[in-house]
Amino acid sequence: MLLLDEPFSALDVLTAETLRGDLMDLWVERRMPTKGIIFVSHNIEEAVEIADRIIIFGSDPGHIRAEIPVPLPRPRDVTSPRFTQIVDEVYSILTTVPGREPGRRGLRPETIGIGYRLPAASIQQLVGLLDAICATPYSGRADLPHLVESEHIEDEALFVLIEALQLLGFSQVAGGDIWATPAGRSFAEGDLQGRKQIFADQLRRQIPLAAHIRKVLDERPGHSAPEARFLAELEDHLSEEEAHEVLETVINWGRYAELFAYDYDRGVLSLENPT
Repeated sequence: MLLLDEPFSALDVLTAETLRGDLMDLWVERRMPTKGIIFVSHNIEEAVEIADRIIIFGSDPGHIRAEIPVPLPRPRDVTSPRFTQIVDEVYSILTTVPGREPGRRGLRPETIGIGYRLPAASIQQLVGLLDAICATPYSGRADLPHLVESEHIEDEALFVLIEALQLLGFSQVAGGDIWATPAGRSFAEGDLQGRKQIFADQLRRQIPLAAHIRKVLDERPGHSAPEARFLAELEDHLSEEEAHEVLETVINWGRYAELFAYDYDRGVLSLENPT
């Protein structure tokens, strides 16, 4: 068994393409003494080009989300409709937050809790991706593989951004496409202050941790609280490292939305600039 963990991820595009071809030639022609290959990749096109079957994993706890056979002849034509269809299917599974699939009639989206492991997506990247989806040529709906290529986004980074946009209620994903919700379109069309207000509204409505922090600050006499107070609550659900990462993410989102302020020197959250 040959075990490969993202072997081509650090290489330039042309070198990676050449080595993938060499590996497949060796495999197809049975010129290497192995009965099977387990190949880890975050590059979806690479996975579809190489694999006979693709296993998609989920987390918290670790589990198999999906298994997708790839019954395509070799060498594979990456421009064929069937190849594109499988790529879209993988994108759709990887970028849809469980419980938030569109079209689930009669079912409410899965509710996340305070201890949900928020994706560490920066405001700049979130705004940039949402603006790209809402601008020409997409006008609110984009094919994910095309979006990745046109915006030069790595697949792994894309998954983080799209999960964040879905959690915030700014987008939905299905069938390999992503589209902006009414809130997402309003955000993209707004001016700076309008965007901040929409983001603040979505934070309070969609992200329990952000709403919880704001409620605590509203109710405290001095309208401030040490970050340690919230870290202790998060550590009931997450590891110490994860708790710090999640709190850092929600602080960055909250500061952008002017939902609360944060003093980095003292490690204190406050309503210094309340909205």
